[in-house]
Amino acid sequence: MPPAKVARGRARGERRGMEDTPTRNYSPSQVEAKWQRIWEEHGANSFSAEELRAPRSPYFNLMMFPYPSAEGLHVGNIYAFTGADIHGRFQRLRGHDVFEPIGFDAFGIHSENFALKHGTHPMDLIPANVANFTRQLRRIGGMFDWDHSVDTTSPDYYRWTQWIFLKLFEAGLAERKKAPVNWCPSCMTVLANEQVEDGLCERCDATVEQRVIAQWFFRISDYSQRLLDNLDHIDWSDSTRKAQANWIGRSEGARLVFPVAGSDDVIEVFTTRPDTIFGATYMVLAPEHPLVDGITSPSHRDQVRAYVDRVAAMDVVSRQKTAGEKKTGVFTGGYCVNPATGGEIPVWVADYVLAGYGTGAIMAVPGHDERDFEFANEFGLPVVRVVAGPGDGADTPLDEAYIDNAAGRMVNSGRFDGMSVPEGKAAITAALEERGLGEKQVNYQLRDWCISRQRYWGPPIPIVYCPTCGAVPVPERDLPVILPRIEDFKPDDDGVSPLARVESWYSVDCPACGSAARRETDVSDTFLDSSWYFLRYPSVGCDDIAFDPDVTRRWLPVDSYIGGNEHAVLHLMYARFITMALHDIGLLDFEEPFTRFRAHGIIVKDGRKMSKTRGNVVTPDPVIEEFGADTFRLYLMFLGPFTEGGDYRDDGIRGPLGFLRRLWDAVLRAADNDADPDPRLEGQLHRTIEQVTRQIADLQYNTCISGMMEYLNAVRAGGRTPARAEIEPVVLMVAPFAPHIAEELWERLGHEGGLFGRARWPEYDPEKARRRIVKLAVQVNGKVRGTIEGPSEMSREDAEALAREQENVARFLRNGSVRRVIYVPGRLINLVVG
Repeated sequence: MPPAKVARGRARGERRGMEDTPTRNYSPSQVEAKWQRIWEEHGANSFSAEELRAPRSPYFNLMMFPYPSAEGLHVGNIYAFTGADIHGRFQRLRGHDVFEPIGFDAFGIHSENFALKHGTHPMDLIPANVANFTRQLRRIGGMFDWDHSVDTTSPDYYRWTQWIFLKLFEAGLAERKKAPVNWCPSCMTVLANEQVEDGLCERCDATVEQRVIAQWFFRISDYSQRLLDNLDHIDWSDSTRKAQANWIGRSEGARLVFPVAGSDDVIEVFTTRPDTIFGATYMVLAPEHPLVDGITSPSHRDQVRAYVDRVAAMDVVSRQKTAGEKKTGVFTGGYCVNPATGGEIPVWVADYVLAGYGTGAIMAVPGHDERDFEFANEFGLPVVRVVAGPGDGADTPLDEAYIDNAAGRMVNSGRFDGMSVPEGKAAITAALEERGLGEKQVNYQLRDWCISRQRYWGPPIPIVYCPTCGAVPVPERDLPVILPRIEDFKPDDDGVSPLARVESWYSVDCPACGSAARRETDVSDTFLDSSWYFLRYPSVGCDDIAFDPDVTRRWLPVDSYIGGNEHAVLHLMYARFITMALHDIGLLDFEEPFTRFRAHGIIVKDGRKMSKTRGNVVTPDPVIEEFGADTFRLYLMFLGPFTEGGDYRDDGIRGPLGFLRRLWDAVLRAADNDADPDPRLEGQLHRTIEQVTRQIADLQYNTCISGMMEYLNAVRAGGRTPARAEIEPVVLMVAPFAPHIAEELWERLGHEGGLFGRARWPEYDPEKARRRIVKLAVQVNGKVRGTIEGPSEMSREDAEALAREQENVARFLRNGSVRRVIYVPGRLINLVVG
């Protein structure tokens, strides 16, 4: 167990030179250099292979690993890592064997673009960035196990990323298909829907286009219901669970069949409102729907083709957000038959219908759908009411779509008139099912995960294309498929990966038949790299397996995971899917990767979002150089609730620095004072321990710090010398926040073995923590004039303020001034008036 390592080293009685012993005055740089050296020398935070296999009380504390796609970490990174590290150190003091690894998510477009911007090859630039990130992470005093670090660009790592692809391929969960995808013309690659924001690429803000390209997809949609169901029992931030539920987008309804007039073809639609089918006055197909060409009449072909070509330039996400915009569309000249009425209705093509959602077609009911109502008004299509609210009749005109389902009754719907909406849904679905024209169905918005990227900086997808055998997986013995170094790695707009320009690399023999074949030249999405990294951490060093089953069983799933909520429907969703898939394949005993997830907040600067353009980005290095890592850590956690963030102001850091200086002074003065603690402080001490214990577990770090500050002020009140028993618990409580100074003060209090080696979190007595109310006599010039009530440990100033509020006491103070106050805590306060 790592804590024992420091204990063994320090218990041997080793003595260090004066250069390793900080002076009486608090010197952050000296204290921090000393303890970082001690931790490093004794491997204080590292686990051996034997310790990983036999932990006494394992606790896997994880934070989202950083992208080294910039020159260094920014204050937001330090904020997130510090908050997670505090939780880990707290759990260690509670007696757990805390495994807290760190690594680097170094592949991907962000890193490649950074290299292109600087005119440097990513194989040269990224290692330099990783080295700088490592220096910064070591400097903040994180409890990181550097012996179990990962770098996603290392062949030792992406060998297993490719192996996971092969396992999903074998299980039928990876497939190559043509599909409309989002294409960024600036990044020159495919984007997942989650990577498009308001029609723009999240990375470069370029307008995203739509292309139909053959890509590799993971069938995450097969897991839609399980992903949704498990949200009910995982301990995650509510905002994250809601974001995932919304993105999965479960809806219940029916699949209905509309025969195409004059043809054997049929149009299938999914609808959540089968009760409104009698009001379906037209049909709308997505521009990509396979029946568009067949349904379109010769006289309308030119207009339809022009419209389809124009929509093809739009990205999928932008089309999902057209509800509030002016509707566009084109009539095909064709018709289909409404299975409920038997009448023909016109078939249109419009961009607000998506090929990837449902069936790529909708029955349009303008009387009861806002988008359909707007479309009908725009193109003069009929609007029929089939649901009437209270006070409305079958012929009551509609000025807008009526969508109040709860109060509505069906009208203009034949034998279904008078039914409620729920009754109508069930009855109409059943009636159409009897005729083979409908059935109940559940639909999901979650689309399959496109993992192909037409870029250079990523793991090659381990597939070989053979004219005879088709897509053939690379044998596991031949992994990793090494990413070659090529100097011309800049992408172009032809939709082909830069690796496709290297014939010497992609020309290979088929692994199955030996004939001439060609490697897949796309690389995989960087989110595949990060979808499983937590599984690798405990097994770093195992060369023959991705994750050791025994070690994995002891440490996973992850006990606590902290990261940004911007990854709610990207990394976090993909990690859940990969874990479920590996569980189903038989490689894992669990199907949820993270038992507990908390999303951290965001740091702003002087009330504004940080950005290079505004020039208000806080770089950690100079701040730590001036004030020390402990002060920086403490200040960041003091800014506000950790899950919400706070406003960074340059002058605010001096408050936490002052607190650490006062703590330093109090400990040095208390070191030789073995007197019993002041009974008046005992209750406040136990309440402070109770408060910090409860709130630190809930990541309420700012109020923990406030409570410790308040107690320290009470201990130092009036310049008194604290007793050791009064101040030692404060050192322990401060330790997760400011580990270097806590280690130093613990040693100066006479303890050996290191605070994180042998010490344990302070306990509190619930009885002593209960606030005791006392009644005090109030005297004026020695005569009792009233009584007051207050907490037993209230200060003289508080007692005097309460006394002055008493009407009878105030009457005796009007003709003079208070020259002296005699205060006997728990008994009386005497105001001497002269």
